[in-house]
Amino acid sequence: MSDPIRLTGAMLASPRCGAKTRSGGACRAPAVSGRKRCRMHGGAKGAGAPKANRNARKHGLFTGDAIAERREIRALLGEVRRMLEGMK
Repeated sequence: MSDPIRLTGAMLASPRCGAKTRSGGACRAPAVSGRKRCRMHGGAKGAGAPKANRNARKHGLFTGDAIAERREIRALLGEVRRMLEGMK
C-alpha cells in the first residue's frame, strides 16, 4: 500500500496562499509555484483583470457611434417638441 504521508509531504511543506478567506482566516491552499497565491485566489494563469476595460465594450452601448446617434435623436426630438409647441 502507498504511504499517504510520503505522498502528501511535499504539498504540506509548500508555501501557503497569502489570501484571506471570507471568514477572515488565512487560505490554507498551497500557493502556485512562483506565485504568492493559490489557483483560486489569483495564482492561476490568466487570473486577474483584463488589460484596459474590455468589459465596457461588450455590448457597444458606450461606443462613440452609439453616443453620437443618441445625441442626434435627442436633438431631433427637441426640434419636434418645439415645432409641436409652436402649433398650439
